[in-house]
Amino acid sequence: MDVITSPTLAEASTETLSQALTEAQASYTAQRPISAHLHERAAKVMPGGNTRTVLYHPPFPLRVTSAAGAEIVDADGHTYVDLLGEYTAGLYGHSNRAIIDALHGAIETGLSLGAHTVTEISLAEQIVQRFPAIELVRFTNSGTEANLMAVSLARVATGRHAIAVVTGGYHGGLLYYGGGGSVINAPYETVLLPYNDIAGSVRQITDHAADLAAVIIEPVMGSAGCIAPIASYLHDVYAAAHEAGALFIADEVMTSRLSPSGACAMMGITPDLITLGKYLGGGASFGAFGGRADLMARFDPASVGALPHAGTFNNNALSMSAGLAGLCEVLDAATLIDLNCRGDRLRDALNEVIAKYGWCATGVGSMIGLHPVAGPVLSPDDLDQADGRRRELMFLRLLERGWYIAPRGFIALSIAVTDQHVDSFVLAVAEVLQSTPDLAVNA
Repeated sequence: MDVITSPTLAEASTETLSQALTEAQASYTAQRPISAHLHERAAKVMPGGNTRTVLYHPPFPLRVTSAAGAEIVDADGHTYVDLLGEYTAGLYGHSNRAIIDALHGAIETGLSLGAHTVTEISLAEQIVQRFPAIELVRFTNSGTEANLMAVSLARVATGRHAIAVVTGGYHGGLLYYGGGGSVINAPYETVLLPYNDIAGSVRQITDHAADLAAVIIEPVMGSAGCIAPIASYLHDVYAAAHEAGALFIADEVMTSRLSPSGACAMMGITPDLITLGKYLGGGASFGAFGGRADLMARFDPASVGALPHAGTFNNNALSMSAGLAGLCEVLDAATLIDLNCRGDRLRDALNEVIAKYGWCATGVGSMIGLHPVAGPVLSPDDLDQADGRRRELMFLRLLERGWYIAPRGFIALSIAVTDQHVDSFVLAVAEVLQSTPDLAVNA
């Protein structure tokens, strides 16, 4: 005789969650026939119709055709308030007049000049003035390149070969350490540090001191979930790195936006090297690395035994002009401080409405992570139990209401986002949670 058993409460819950997600995906598809067609077209010439992995989400990615201020418009004509902020690169919004004028000026002056320019001097001066730890700077085309160059410099300067990174850390497409590391990472020997575990991190650095060229770390973990360091963690890792004779590299590709002088300066740390990227190019491709003059001088082409650093577009006219306009004409200290205060207010307001559903919001300033876990979140390990279906369902439900965040819950405010936007978004999140019982972690 067959025994028929009823599903447990947990099994029923996961079944209804999957069903709710399937329905949300079907609704998403039905409302975007043009985007669906464009995805099919893209898939014929790009693997998965994609050339930037983070932007993909099922059933097919949002395809944007225009943007202005804090809003984007997709191929099917739907308008959204953009709270993703191009993963921190879109700090100026989508149509800042000063940036647009600078780009027009660069185009009219001439592109692909193949020579040194005046603009690159001015932008370098602004960056050196802005970030106290940077005495000399060199430009690259992305944050990934900047981190690769900084790590390579550390290996040459110390004569050692290994680097230490935080488990779950992301320093570019070739330096990703979620799940222990990507199979396409640059082939550096790597020591993994447990984030916010002071004793464990110091022990790892000490045990591998003889081989360790550098510790590279974000002052606030960005891609891993907007996770802030506990009070003394960075200071103790910094001290351990120097005790071991290794360089301390601060990856501020994202976090330089957290104060007028960057996150490290805000936290009272002076790294040996800092890497930059994202918004500092004014919306154009950009990266930079800089730091102590004795280290960076190794790239002086006029010196004997100079290290090579090539890159056709390192000083390209568009990035240099847009970056300079952003720093000189738009992003004064008051504007950046206001932006980060707005982010703190958003995070606090979100936590007030989402905690009872088993969710939490993390981060610092204008960088925010929205997670289907109760918290606290002190390391990437604390997010291991987060159900990705809830993240995706929240993303789709917010899209339905005209709000765009990253599918993984990442938010990066631009200066085009207003207090009214913030208040309305909190209400939208509360409405989504109230109307979608399957999103509640403690259901």
